[in-house]
Parts: sequence; structure tokens; C-alpha cells
Amino acid sequence: MGVTRQKHAKKIMGFYKHNFQFREPFQVLLDGTFCQAALRNKIQIREQLPGYLDGAAQLCTTRCVIKELESLGKALYGAKLIAQRFEVRNCSHHKNPVSGSTCLLSMIEDGNPHHFFIATQDQELSNKVKRKPGIPLLFIIQNTIVLDKPSPKSLAFVQKLQTNQLVPEYQKQSIVELKEKEGLVKQEGEKRRKRKRAGGPNPLSCLKKKKKKTQEGQEPSAEKKKRRKRKRNR
Repeated sequence: MGVTRQKHAKKIMGFYKHNFQFREPFQVLLDGTFCQAALRNKIQIREQLPGYLDGAAQLCTTRCVIKELESLGKALYGAKLIAQRFEVRNCSHHKNPVSGSTCLLSMIEDGNPHHFFIATQDQELSNKVKRKPGIPLLFIIQNTIVLDKPSPKSLAFVQKLQTNQLVPEYQKQSIVELKEKEGLVKQEGEKRRKRKRAGGPNPLSCLKKKKKKTQEGQEPSAEKKKRRKRKRNR
């Protein structure tokens, strides 16, 4: 069963690597519900998750998640200790902390440019994450970590990309910046100028030459007609 689960995860990881440019180390944002489920099921997240994802992983959370766990008291004290071991990513709620789910959603806005995974047991948060393309979702079932299959939104997004109907805004901007940095924009302009200068022989000149030949060919026949008229007159 473990081998089947590993193959399932590898296939899904291939989907995100190929279509959404996910690379190691994979950045995984965890909320309090995931930490609590890991504690309850005796899962060593730091040891088990990289093996499951088949690559190095950076486990991280936000200040809002830690603040939320602190506010919930002793019931989630163990989950708070687990969350505090992870790297804390900066969010935009320094002065006014928000709920963990709201904070995590803000971290994946604008097309998830930092390529975050979301690890949560919150069903409402999971449903909101699935509405955004290109965001891998992790959760715990019994005593195992599970990588959810790509959402319909992600599949539809990839289909549009493959038919050249859609390019993410952040990718458009990065393409423009790379072209300017490498000087490719100028080179394209130079190539176009060279193509305009290059050309074969003028087709009009060929036509003129043919007309001259036909005129020259018609002259002897005209002289013959004049000679015939002179003979008749005689």
C-alpha cells in the first residue's frame, strides 16, 4: 500500500513540476490543524514529508498561525510547539493578525509565485485553495500524509496553457525582463532589418528584358510584310 501511495504522489508531483515549475526545496505552509493532526497521529513531519514528496522540503508557517494557536490555549499547546519549530514566513498582517486560514490564503495570491504547498485539515480552507490553480494541497488521513490530486481548476488552467490561450501575468513579466536583460529585444529588431534589406533580383527587370526580345523578334516579320507590298506594287 505504501508503494502505491508513493507512486501516486510521484505522479502528482510530476504534474506540478512540469506545469507550474515547482522545484526543490519545496516550500510547505502548515497551519495549526495540520500540526495538531500530526501530533495526534504521531507523524514526524520533518522526517516523513521529504521522503513522501521525493525531494527536500522547507517547512514553514506564519505569525498569524502561531498567534491563533496561542489564543486557543492548552488544547493546542502541542500543535503550537510543533509550528514554532518551522520557519516563519513574513505576511502582511504584522500589526493586525488574522486567522490562520485567511493568512495562508493571502500567501498564495497572484498565482502563487513562491510555489507554496498548503498543508491543512481545515475543509473550508481546502475548498478555497482548490479554487486557485497550481497549489498542491496536503492533508493527513489516519496516520499518513496525503498529497491531494490536482483540482479541476488546475487541470483546466493547464489545458488552456497547452492550447496557448493563457499565460500567467507573472510569467509574462518575467519573460519581458529576461528578454531585456539578455538584449534579445534589440537582436530581434536587427534581424527584421536585415530581412528587409536582403532580396533577390527585381522581377520587373526580367519582364522588361522579355519584352525587348519579343519586339526584336517581331521586327523581321514587319520588314517581310513591307517587302511583299513593294513587290505587289511593282
